[in-house]
Amino acid sequence: MDDETHLLVLPDRESAREAAEQLADRFGTTEEPQVVRDALAGEDDAEDAQWLVVVVDPARRIDRAELEAYAAAWDGWVEAP
Repeated sequence: MDDETHLLVLPDRESAREAAEQLADRFGTTEEPQVVRDALAGEDDAEDAQWLVVVVDPARRIDRAELEAYAAAWDGWVEAP
């Protein structure tokens, strides 16, 4: 696989949706990011869920440090898939 994938981990659904919507403007992404709920292990309560924004970067144009700063602005972070 030549595509690079980034996972933004965000604290709530609203932040994840807003961050995903603004990715194209900020980073020039062409692939629409996926927003996915990630329940913490052993937790059934939706309040204990984190939200992932899965960003596929086929051209590898996104700078990791800039993406980390972007995620931090939404109270989140970036993890390797």
